[in-house]
Amino acid sequence: MRIGLCGTGGFAREVAPLALIQGADGVAFVAPEADEAAVDGVPVIAQADLPDDMALAIPIADAALRRRIDADLRAEGSRFVSIVAPTCLFRGPSQIGEGAILCDHVVITANVVIGRHFHANLFSYVAHDCVIGDFVTLAPRASVNGNVVIEDDVYVGTGAILKQGTPDTPLRIGKGAVIGMGAVVTKDVPPGAVVVGNPARPLER
Repeated sequence: MRIGLCGTGGFAREVAPLALIQGADGVAFVAPEADEAAVDGVPVIAQADLPDDMALAIPIADAALRRRIDADLRAEGSRFVSIVAPTCLFRGPSQIGEGAILCDHVVITANVVIGRHFHANLFSYVAHDCVIGDFVTLAPRASVNGNVVIEDDVYVGTGAILKQGTPDTPLRIGKGAVIGMGAVVTKDVPPGAVVVGNPARPLER
């Protein structure tokens, strides 16, 4: 199976070797227009020229853009594939939706449910009984402790820590929220909020 990676940015270039390690027959970057023949030695093809046998992943951190690309490609009949580094650890039964990208040394433990097009970057962690929506991104070393609910389109920054909730009262991160780099989240975060610091507080704009 050949794998197409949407975009030519930094994350796409990091993911390309993982796709090959996973056993892809070939990897290409997919762009609206093929303005370059290759990036970092990986060929670039225009979206209009996608081969029928190519499965896709969307290594773009911006959730809104990832969602738009997914909708466009899905309407064209494209199919999506997950890319999982061989160093990932799974410690119990979990469900992960299509199009996930799990980078090196990601850990996912027991009874975790994750939606579509999830990104977990280097050394990030999701503990037991978490529920994660669609188009969620965990930056490197983000730690999601047990009994946390993360709604769609959330970005969790590098080194952020989400405190463990309880089965009856999970910690909840609202849709479209942004958790800043190094934040320590001890309380629920409303939809669309940006929080930073230790303990995490809303960013004043």
